[in-house]
Amino acid sequence: MGTRRKSRELALQMLFQADMGKQQPDEVRHTFWRERGAVSADERGFADDLFRVASDRNAQIDELIERHAEHWRMDRMAAVDRNLLRASVAELLAYPSTPRAVVINEALEIARKFSSPESVQFINGVLDSVGRELEKAKA
Repeated sequence: MGTRRKSRELALQMLFQADMGKQQPDEVRHTFWRERGAVSADERGFADDLFRVASDRNAQIDELIERHAEHWRMDRMAAVDRNLLRASVAELLAYPSTPRAVVINEALEIARKFSSPESVQFINGVLDSVGRELEKAKA
């Protein structure tokens, strides 16, 4: 598994911990990294950055997701899906040079590992729609 994929998985896990444990970002960082085994500086750096962006821009990210997840509220989504979407939208916002297709493909691979088969299509549709809106706004 590549460094970026590992970082994306770690960011998902941090967001999941914050969401389910109702913990503040600093508390999550402290406990999460204390309990982790060997993680390279590159893996940790990218994971921390995605987590920071997703935490700092949570309201904007959640609003984007809800707008593009027709008939779905954040609190009704599966926790893994909700937090994978947050991490992926954070990457779309913070790393515009990463192609949308790469961000979506990585999210789908992670969804196949951590979520249900039905979630893959849902995540694909939401991220594609969000990504198109962000690219249109950039142009």
